[in-house]
Amino acid sequence: MNQLHSKSVVVGVDGSQAGVNAAKWAVDEAITRQLPLRLVHVAGRKGSRSTSAQPSDWELEAGETALCQAEVAVQGAGKAVEVETVLLSGDPEQVLINESVDAALVCVGTDRRGWSAEKLLGATEAALAMKAHCPVAIIRTNPDGSPAQPGVIAVVLNDEPDNEEVIHQAMEEGRRRNATVRQIDRRLNSWVRRYPDVPVQVVAAGTGSRSSENHSSAIELAVVGKADADQIAELGTPNSHPILGYPNCSVLIIRD
Repeated sequence: MNQLHSKSVVVGVDGSQAGVNAAKWAVDEAITRQLPLRLVHVAGRKGSRSTSAQPSDWELEAGETALCQAEVAVQGAGKAVEVETVLLSGDPEQVLINESVDAALVCVGTDRRGWSAEKLLGATEAALAMKAHCPVAIIRTNPDGSPAQPGVIAVVLNDEPDNEEVIHQAMEEGRRRNATVRQIDRRLNSWVRRYPDVPVQVVAAGTGSRSSENHSSAIELAVVGKADADQIAELGTPNSHPILGYPNCSVLIIRD
């Protein structure tokens, strides 16, 4: 993640409560990175190629209203964060992908009621998961903006080449949100896998604390790498969620 050349934390705002909640979630992301929070509304429809075509008066009004609602919610958090609001036109998926080129993070919100339906991700979320040029956060929250399942940050330990960076970002999220990080070991050469009959307690070196403590806590956020992101987007079912059994948690996708 090249923060030196990143300009902002981008949030896609579509006029829904989920979009507002994503903006509120992203506040801490912007603050800790010392970057502005860029709220983006796209006036247009999927398949629209033009980014310069003038939106209708109705689309402009709806977009301004959506941005205003999100900005008010962000300012209501009472945290010192610089906020930019931008109204663009075109295909929402492509516009947000374009925004990701210069972003440290792109966030979108989605209704938790749809998370366990036939499709795990909507069209925009799936497009970002596969094509964004920066990390992507897909945030599922309660109507009041609180996390859908307050609790731990989950990350999978595996043999993918980007796993070290994925784990790094999971630890950063744990620090940022004062949350426990739960590491789920899927490595082929894991000693735990090689000795399934032996009970193992993983302890963080120098602390004496067991990683299994708070194991009953719900997963708030799953941090995943490119391989899991591609699988989620392509299969599109709850069974392909990287953290099986927790289809309602938010997901942070580390693509670089």
